[in-house]
Amino acid sequence: MYILKPYIFNNYPEILFGFSTKISSESISPYYFNLSYSVGDEKNLVDKNRKEFFEAIGLTIETVGYQRQIHSDIVQVIGCGGDNGASDALITSKKNLGLAIAVADCTPIFIYDKKNKVIAAVHSGWQGTESKILLKTLIKLQKEFSSKPGNMIVYIGPSISQINYEVGKEVAEKFDQTFVKPKGDKYLLNVSGINYQILLDFGIPKNQIQKSELCSYEFSTLLHSYRRDGNSSGRSLGVIAIKE
Repeated sequence: MYILKPYIFNNYPEILFGFSTKISSESISPYYFNLSYSVGDEKNLVDKNRKEFFEAIGLTIETVGYQRQIHSDIVQVIGCGGDNGASDALITSKKNLGLAIAVADCTPIFIYDKKNKVIAAVHSGWQGTESKILLKTLIKLQKEFSSKPGNMIVYIGPSISQINYEVGKEVAEKFDQTFVKPKGDKYLLNVSGINYQILLDFGIPKNQIQKSELCSYEFSTLLHSYRRDGNSSGRSLGVIAIKE
């Protein structure tokens, strides 16, 4: 099993973090090391993979909270592991509770308020980005937990890069054209770049943000990609937690 760990959290030993990849000693085609129940993979294999991954980062199946991601702008504060319903952003101040984001191209963002000891995990595809789910998460952190931009440490995880993300005109027109490039009768959209700019505009210092340059579409042996593999794609999980 190969787990990605960003350097941005290295100075915070209280943070547990891991981003799963396709690589493991028992990867099985076509889903490989898949951590989602919603792609057609066998439940017993997903259970086994989740157990192995969660334990590798210091958690258990019971201590990780996840959501049914629906490309919404719904942000919820949770206090328990397991299925927390339909939403696309999770927040908690509870110790030893992991927040999980499933990924196969969409942009995952993980936030740690180092002063107030609060974490958030955001799933932002183009729909979530259009509805500003990341900004709504930041505002909720500010209003309900007194989080300030200067105390936020952020990791933007692997996602599909602009060069590989073609959209139609109807989608491209929804965004600032700074993040759009024409390609024939299609357009290339920079979803992670839009979310990065949202963080900067909110006031989070640039040196407190790490943006992964790994493209889920290009790194076919490492990362899951729905755009590349369609219904044969598995899902990675990115999980963040605060140790007791």
